[in-house]
Amino acid sequence: MNDWLADLGLFLAQLLSLVVIIGLIVAVVARARAGAMDRTRLRIEELNDARDYRRRRLTLAASEPGTRKRLLKRFRREDKVREKQERKAEKAREPIAWVIDFHGDIRASSTGRLAEEVSALIDAAEAGDEVIVRLESAGGLVHAYGLAAAELDRLREAGLRTTVCVDKVAASGGYLMACGADQLRAAPLAVVGSIGVVAQVPNVHRLLKRHDIDVEVLTAGRYKRTLTVFGENSEEGREKFLEDLETVHELFKRHVSERRPALAIEAVATGETWYGRDALERGLVDALGTSEAYLMERMQEVRVLHLRLEPRRRLSERLGAAVSLGVERALEKGLEVLEQSPQRRR
Repeated sequence: MNDWLADLGLFLAQLLSLVVIIGLIVAVVARARAGAMDRTRLRIEELNDARDYRRRRLTLAASEPGTRKRLLKRFRREDKVREKQERKAEKAREPIAWVIDFHGDIRASSTGRLAEEVSALIDAAEAGDEVIVRLESAGGLVHAYGLAAAELDRLREAGLRTTVCVDKVAASGGYLMACGADQLRAAPLAVVGSIGVVAQVPNVHRLLKRHDIDVEVLTAGRYKRTLTVFGENSEEGREKFLEDLETVHELFKRHVSERRPALAIEAVATGETWYGRDALERGLVDALGTSEAYLMERMQEVRVLHLRLEPRRRLSERLGAAVSLGVERALEKGLEVLEQSPQRRR
């Protein structure tokens, strides 16, 4: 009996060692592959197919039970016709409408991903293609949105026709990006404009002085620090700060004027915003309509492909997410059991 237990223990130890070795090998290989592979994943969705799939499901759901066989036969015929059309299209590639998204925060944090998507489109798109940008942003930091606008400008410089669709807001830095499109569309109540610059600096100098606290602000260069939070601000500093704001405002106006030369820039560069219809009357946008309506319109004519670059998650992150989800579900199940227990019901 003791010999049998010893043999069993030895076997289990060997099996455990083998599992550990295999795990280490898999981890090393996965790490090497992760280092060599692109750290982003390109996801592409053919919106025409997605729309057709939804249409068929709704048609079947609304049909009478006796007509479903006939509908399925019709769908199969449609598929055969489409397959023939696709085989013909393989010989001569038809134009494509590419769709990308930009949702901006105050730092325009999505600019890096936008830059990569623009580069991918420049490499893959051909003459006659269109790039549709669904853009939502209320603006933010000048330099951040200046970079984001420059990335969108690359599409035009590459000879690709661009359309920007605004469903909710493209203001300040958001409009700085949007105005570079060949066509700018906005929903009827989308907020557009805000061609202006704003800055605010709190100052607690008087509060500190009241408590006998001194703050020394040391600079090299006359205008290295024009306004400060803790020190005493001078009139000269305020004037210089306002001068800098005016400089940025002039750059903003010039950027918009170069891309929309027909726009009466001085009339709209007041920092005001307008809703879609008023923005159309003032020439800030070219047409009214939602992005979904425009995509449906384009799907009648060309293939519409939505692309998005997503960061790859490491194995540890995926395992961590899976464990977290498992624990969360177990806790929820436990709470359900407690809620249904006899004591709880009493």
